[in-house]
Amino acid sequence: MHHRHTLAAVAAGILLTAGIGATIPAGATNAPSPSSSTQATPLVVNARWGGHATFDRLVIDVRGAMPPVTVRQVGALYHDGSGQRVPLAGRQFLEIRLSPAAAHDDAGKSVYQGPRLLKIHLPALKGVALTGDFEGVVTIGAAFDTKPVYKTFRLHSPERFVVDIAHPVGCRA
Repeated sequence: MHHRHTLAAVAAGILLTAGIGATIPAGATNAPSPSSSTQATPLVVNARWGGHATFDRLVIDVRGAMPPVTVRQVGALYHDGSGQRVPLAGRQFLEIRLSPAAAHDDAGKSVYQGPRLLKIHLPALKGVALTGDFEGVVTIGAAFDTKPVYKTFRLHSPERFVVDIAHPVGCRA
């Protein structure tokens, strides 16, 4: 009886080894396949926000390496590509530009899960919009009733770009 168990174990081992060997193509290397490698263009996947005691925070989530980011105050927000004005309520705006970046994958499918155009009711931040995903540039607009006083920084693991906006003077959260 003992001999039968040993023979069964050896046969199972041979079949298992053959099965594993069959799944690895000849000439396979340890290099990652194209589908599992990291995407060359950073992807903007979300924008989120929160209110704090003395400031509001806008966070932009990026998959991949953080691209160069510029933030500038503008008189109005416009959609990249079409040039049409973004109908976001506010009197002051920040344009946050990430480039090179995309909010869509290589197949053209959107990976961005944040707001496209949203009114927000925080002491400083009044709205957020995805204003562009065009020719390697992603832009996000933020709206305010008063001129924003802000600071920016990056956080890692996962990659995030952060804009902290001070509450207007005399404002209570």
